Amino acid sequence: MTELLSNENQRTQLMGQNRMEFLLFKLDNSTQSYAINVFKVREAQPCPKLTRIPCMHQYIRGVAHIRGQNISIIDLRAASGGQPIDETSEAFVIITEYNSTVQGFLVASVDQIINLNWKNILPPPEGLGKNNYLTSVAQVGDDLVDIIDVEKILDEINPNNINISDVINNKTIPDNLEGKFIFIADDSSVARHQLKRTINEMGIDVIEAHNGAEALEMLHEINNTENLRENLLMVISDIEMPKMDGYTLCSTIKTSEELKDIYVILHSSLSGMCDNSVFDKFGANDFIPKFSPDVLTDAIIAGIYAIR
Repeated sequence: MTELLSNENQRTQLMGQNRMEFLLFKLDNSTQSYAINVFKVREAQPCPKLTRIPCMHQYIRGVAHIRGQNISIIDLRAASGGQPIDETSEAFVIITEYNSTVQGFLVASVDQIINLNWKNILPPPEGLGKNNYLTSVAQVGDDLVDIIDVEKILDEINPNNINISDVINNKTIPDNLEGKFIFIADDSSVARHQLKRTINEMGIDVIEAHNGAEALEMLHEINNTENLRENLLMVISDIEMPKMDGYTLCSTIKTSEELKDIYVILHSSLSGMCDNSVFDKFGANDFIPKFSPDVLTDAIIAGIYAIR
């Protein structure tokens, strides 16, 4: 499995094709499969020896020493609402990098890597409630695969600070922002909440979309409404989203005669895998990693000054 996860060049070529590779795994002995974006996976291996640390969060089963690094191992089944995995010696660990942090997820078994088009990945069914841990669902053969909202789980274990620091607050925020708004697109409810809180702290309103396809439709509606068009400051978009990913959304905006002048910031937890040159080819004006309120605020200030 480690060898399968090593082909970074092949995965990089998928950028801009509205496709992504996912690692399938199981949380128990049932037939239900779950998925995680391969871009966020360093490796998958049998669970090593875990060391217990006093006062650990209830979802953390221990710390493992892997390739010279001490890594917290999170029981993904327990963290997503199920019972803890019984025997760690028979389980597997998926080592991931999210938002510039490294952690391991304890799972029952690891299956295979599949290549999916984001068009075939849909939002979770309505009626699941706000407390579900899914960002999307994919049809794979005759089965439905659940894609877990890892950002929500990580935020519950170690909540992100969403307040702007005094250093940034003391910077000159552009004036005449009354009635102005920023459009955000992200499939994670936690990520949207983080963005909205920080942007509102700057005195700027927010309009939000849950995926790239919805965002594009809403942007065309905004463009056709004079008042909204004049007050739109910029778009801040996640990359991984069902129906249409952020790469495709950005490139579509930039190649649209009606929307091409919109300032676009790509905002992603894929920070460890890509540099700015990758995002330049999709026409993005900026790229920032998730989630730092100060970095976000700096990028927004720079964007406002750039469009004036």
